[in-house]
Amino acid sequence: MANDWLSARRTEVAAEAILDAADRLFAEQDAATVGMLEIARAAGCSRATLYRYFENRDALYLAYVHRETFRVFAEVGAQIAEVPDPQGRLLDGVTIALRSVRESPALSSWFAAAQRPIGGELAAQSDVITGLIAAFLTDLWPELEPDAAQRRANWLIRVMVSLLMFPGADEADERAMLTEFVVLQLTPATQASQ
Repeated sequence: MANDWLSARRTEVAAEAILDAADRLFAEQDAATVGMLEIARAAGCSRATLYRYFENRDALYLAYVHRETFRVFAEVGAQIAEVPDPQGRLLDGVTIALRSVRESPALSSWFAAAQRPIGGELAAQSDVITGLIAAFLTDLWPELEPDAAQRRANWLIRVMVSLLMFPGADEADERAMLTEFVVLQLTPATQASQ
């Protein structure tokens, strides 16, 4: 029998199908209440098959969050590409990311006040999310030292989770808070005075 040259692709497709099924369930109910059996049923596979791709619920949740993080980052990047000012790109980027999470029934369920805020927990623990945000900040301000970019990224994650859990009155109110309290704090001192 010849090598199965599609085997790696099949694994990727199967994992994506499982994450898509989870996405549908997260859109219907709070993410914290969705179990592996429900996801297996929604994906049309057995629990054993599900566990072949994701060793436990935390691994599945993390894979889902990382997939959606990359999607949101791509969306943000496309929308702020033409904004010339680093502070404006930061403000627009955070605003667009918050809006994107809120407009997605599946993602917004991760920040449901009625359940354990698993979105905030995963965001604070994810090296992928922290790394992407640190890279974004370093792209805005190349002079940032890696440790400073990392600290700023960790702080920005906490601010965004806070706004997702406890939103402002509206987007304009949040933009005003972000402008006054976040953008100026994240801007390196050499840039803030210009």
